[in-house]
Amino acid sequence: MTSLTKSIAYAFITASTQLAIGFLIALLFSQLLKAGRFLVSLILLPLMTPPVMVGVAWKLILAPAGGLLNGVLLNLGIVDAPVSFLGDPVFAWFAIAVADVWQWTPFVVILSFAALSTIPEGVHEASIIDGASPLQRFWHITLPLVAAPLSSIYLLKLILSFKVFDLVYVLTFGGPGFATTTTGFSIYRRALEQFDVARAAAETLIYSLVIGAVLWPVIRIHQHLERKDA
Repeated sequence: MTSLTKSIAYAFITASTQLAIGFLIALLFSQLLKAGRFLVSLILLPLMTPPVMVGVAWKLILAPAGGLLNGVLLNLGIVDAPVSFLGDPVFAWFAIAVADVWQWTPFVVILSFAALSTIPEGVHEASIIDGASPLQRFWHITLPLVAAPLSSIYLLKLILSFKVFDLVYVLTFGGPGFATTTTGFSIYRRALEQFDVARAAAETLIYSLVIGAVLWPVIRIHQHLERKDA
């Protein structure tokens, strides 16, 4: 699998996961009224942490010698020996994705909470009087009213996921081997390790065009939802 394919797959998987988790958390917070605003402020902490520090923290958590996760697994008897999570291609990608989700989900929560706050309370009250169940209210009222903002959030998070570099650099440095080498990290190595600046510049331009082509259907869906909402 090429670094470009890995980057595209990573971006869509992490952005979709963060949108789903973030929206569900925002939905829960919106039901808590005033307490929800306090919780939204509290959940900002991961987002305020520099990406490099997030990578260092998760590297310590996943370390085979003295790492928190290995310590818990060993104490519970789930594993007999420490596991090198960052030394396995699958676990390494999973580790990067988990760190990314941990850091950026609050970003989705904040924007989703703001979108949910724009829904008039009278709409839900009228649906309750009409006998609509919570699931019906969510599917036929809440989701259609926030569909356009959610598509904007997803598009923005998708772009940010394509730019992942810090976590790869700190957690795996593209390894084991080249298993977690994204296109952005590959361009970095091409320019600053191999000093092939011309090729790195060409790859950057091509990567930008590919991102634009991949994002085009998402942009079209977003525009359709905005026109429908208008």
